[in-house]
Amino acid sequence: MKIGIIGAGFTGLSAAYKLSKSGHEITVLEKEKHPGGLAIGFKKNNWNWTLEEHYHHWFTNDKYIFDLAKEINYPILIKRPKTSTFIKNKIVQLDSPITLITFPLLSIFDRIRMGLVLALFRYNPFWKPFDKVKASKTLSLFMGAKAFNLIWKPLFEGKFDKYADNVSLAWFWARVRKRTTKLAYPKQGFLHFAKTLEKQIEKMRGKFIFNCNVSKIINNTKPTVFFTKNGKMESLIFDKLIVTTSSSLFIELMPSLPKGYKEKLKKLNMLGATNLLLRLKKPFLPDNTYWLNICDNTSPLMAVVEHTNFIDKKNYNNEYLVYVGNYVPVNHPYFSNSKEKMLKLFNPYLKRLNKNYEKNLIGIEFFKAPFAQPVMPVNYSKNIPPFTTPSKNIFLANMEQVYPWDRGTNYAAELGEKVSQTILL
Repeated sequence: MKIGIIGAGFTGLSAAYKLSKSGHEITVLEKEKHPGGLAIGFKKNNWNWTLEEHYHHWFTNDKYIFDLAKEINYPILIKRPKTSTFIKNKIVQLDSPITLITFPLLSIFDRIRMGLVLALFRYNPFWKPFDKVKASKTLSLFMGAKAFNLIWKPLFEGKFDKYADNVSLAWFWARVRKRTTKLAYPKQGFLHFAKTLEKQIEKMRGKFIFNCNVSKIINNTKPTVFFTKNGKMESLIFDKLIVTTSSSLFIELMPSLPKGYKEKLKKLNMLGATNLLLRLKKPFLPDNTYWLNICDNTSPLMAVVEHTNFIDKKNYNNEYLVYVGNYVPVNHPYFSNSKEKMLKLFNPYLKRLNKNYEKNLIGIEFFKAPFAQPVMPVNYSKNIPPFTTPSKNIFLANMEQVYPWDRGTNYAAELGEKVSQTILL
């Protein structure tokens, strides 16, 4: 079969790899100049490794992406970095049962109570009962209002903005159950890993068209994709087509979809991601923390991630690399700001974390992704669209179908594998 795939993120790459192995003629269309999707990377001239525009890592139980890496013999690093929390103007390590028990800002009763609740999620394999329950209300009840308001409420609000109070407890269950203390990272970066996959697919006669802007999909006798490449409108006809864009973009590309189906997709909300990257001559966080959660409702920052406290700085010409991350609605002012304006906005709070960081600043980068985080309210499982769409031979596979798990390259790889199986049935 001649199969088209829109999007060269890890869903598209995984599907292209599996389908190419089965002997099909695969063409992947991608608007960017490189593969990787939300894990796309870049490389400064004096760096040996690429770096992601938005922070990424794997958990050590991420089966699908590990299997894919193993299949193409791609090397993976595994380390145990440090996760901390900025709370009441202090950085406190909080990433294990021991650090929870010694956490100084809660009573021993509250610490034990929180630990028991987290253990319930960690060791309970059943998530579906939690789908109908609001996380914020339930956690406040069982952990206690003080513990929830101190630690978890700011994190929910930073992650989900105005949707925070309606997020399903199943999503929280998945975050606790899935987390591993050790984390993994592909050697040379996610972009290098994606490009290695690209080469493997091309060896199996798969084709990639980068820097192309898909404008329309029609499906009369067969799926037809219209796109612009080098200022010229072109089209390709396929036997089957996989669309890996957000659901909202799929609706724009194919307005002929039935009204009822489009209305169902429109109920799925997404948030965008912004990341300001600081390039420094010296460390930013004083205690070797990799991931710093910001538990402060007054903060314009959601998280600070010092990548080089996880992956050795020698791979980046000994620069210290720090992400300042946020999830915000697509219409948020951040999306129209320059990197200089973002630094000026964040500067007062960054100085609370490291008052001298400006002296060590080499440069800044600013990255934006309008569709980065699905919002997963109660009863989300009832709204997950299937791979098959009302338009024959056109399939949808995107991060809004990952539930109760949070989006990530592991689940993108799983989606690619599963949509491939659906096509081959």
